[in-house]
Amino acid sequence: MARVVDDNADAQGKDGKGRATPSRREAEQARKKQMKTPMTRKQQTKRDRGARDELRRKQQQALRTGDEKHLPARERGPARRFLRDYVDRRWNVAEFMLPILLVILVLSYIGQPWSLAMVTFMWTFTIVAVVLDTFVLLRGLKREFLLRPFDAEQTSGARFYALLRSTQLRRFRLPRAQVSRGEKLPDTYR
Repeated sequence: MARVVDDNADAQGKDGKGRATPSRREAEQARKKQMKTPMTRKQQTKRDRGARDELRRKQQQALRTGDEKHLPARERGPARRFLRDYVDRRWNVAEFMLPILLVILVLSYIGQPWSLAMVTFMWTFTIVAVVLDTFVLLRGLKREFLLRPFDAEQTSGARFYALLRSTQLRRFRLPRAQVSRGEKLPDTYR
């Protein structure tokens, strides 16, 4: 058989890929070693559980640190990172809804006429403020998405994701907030 000579062979090694081609015997041994699986179902289950636990541990750590490589698929990508930064950089009325509702609950148990009037006022104010703030958030988000080169696939579900993130208290958001309030966002996200 004639051997084909690569022009870059001298620069890269013997056959152009920087290493010698393994013999058939070596290749078969490597393939068999790779295909080796546990003998019993119990061992296989244990191995799979360990792999899932390790993946979950890496994802939880990534959610705390913001490491893009190990984030769950739902949180990955430049569009999601932009979304998180956009929501985290602003004050959201919806994130304070839970504490306000607790105050409303306490006031409603007092049962005095002044406390019931406060409950009615606070309910009305909270609902109107959350609806207006959410409208401003989603409208600004839409405008920002038009200015940035994100694909339609990357931005699918973006409004719902932003809405959910804006309702969480900043301290408990995962992935953790990477920008401070009022900080200017960068022009590009990769």
